[in-house]
Amino acid sequence: MIAVTSLAGAGAVAVALRGIKTEEISKIALMTAVFFVGSTIHVPIGPTSVHLLLAGFTGLVIGNRTPIAVLIALLLQLFLLHLGGLASLGANVMIQSLPAMLLGALFRPRLATANAAAAFSYGFTTGAASVAGSTLLLALLLVQSNQRFGMGPFSTVSAVIAGHFVLMIVEGFCTAFAVQFIVGVRPGFFHVPHNENSRDFDDSIDSAPGNDG
Repeated sequence: MIAVTSLAGAGAVAVALRGIKTEEISKIALMTAVFFVGSTIHVPIGPTSVHLLLAGFTGLVIGNRTPIAVLIALLLQLFLLHLGGLASLGANVMIQSLPAMLLGALFRPRLATANAAAAFSYGFTTGAASVAGSTLLLALLLVQSNQRFGMGPFSTVSAVIAGHFVLMIVEGFCTAFAVQFIVGVRPGFFHVPHNENSRDFDDSIDSAPGNDG
């Protein structure tokens, strides 16, 4: 299982690196920092706690480059805070990146023309659904890797799902307020090029013959 998830995570990062443009690096660095800092904010739930993920927000901002930011943030957590491990790195990259990229592909283009209410709705849905998707993938991996986790009401998997239900709501609101604010002050921040593996749409217009202004 470790070999499979490691290869899958490496493949996701390799695909994300293809055709990367210089102007994308600043946003990737920004979202790496957001993901890293967010993961240090813990929400107490009974005797335990869960931490923010903000993967959905990352997916809205950098789309299919999300695995890059997630990988770097997880490596920083590992080497600076001694959280996680190399064996689970590939699995964690996939768990966090896949739902975020899917939701980003769905809602990111809509933010270009969204009003405040729509931006809040898209942000909440993305943040909450991203946590739900990641939790489901984690639960499936736990069951596949060790059958003793089971799926009963008092199993480890059930505890994971219950704990992340609260996080789903919290992260939904965090993402919603962040997206609404950014759309209000800088509407073009979530701009999606026609082809993310080619030059930005705005750059193509600026460089077109006869367009000097």
